[in-house]
Amino acid sequence: MNVTQLQSLLPLLLLVVVFYFLIMRPQQVQQKKRQAMLGALRKGDRVVTIGGIFGTVTEVKDDHIRVRIADKVEVEMAKAGIDHVRSEGPKSEKGKGKPEEEEGKAED
Repeated sequence: MNVTQLQSLLPLLLLVVVFYFLIMRPQQVQQKKRQAMLGALRKGDRVVTIGGIFGTVTEVKDDHIRVRIADKVEVEMAKAGIDHVRSEGPKSEKGKGKPEEEEGKAED
């Protein structure tokens, strides 16, 4: 009887293990990378906001930053509003599918 109960719980246990490694673990890794990226924001970093606005960080505080999006136009926003930090040069984009000339037009 004890072996039968164990056999009936085995598929459920297997499902939980698969769920953890396919869904939960990758999400935790992605969350850690994002926190590291937000913690490493520095003045002069070129960023893209969640809304798709390109800009340059001009001031970094604890939970918010100031981003220059055009000449004489700066916005203050939460750090969580940053989608990613843009790297300089085409080599650093590594196949993100974003042509450099289109990115340059959005900033000017």
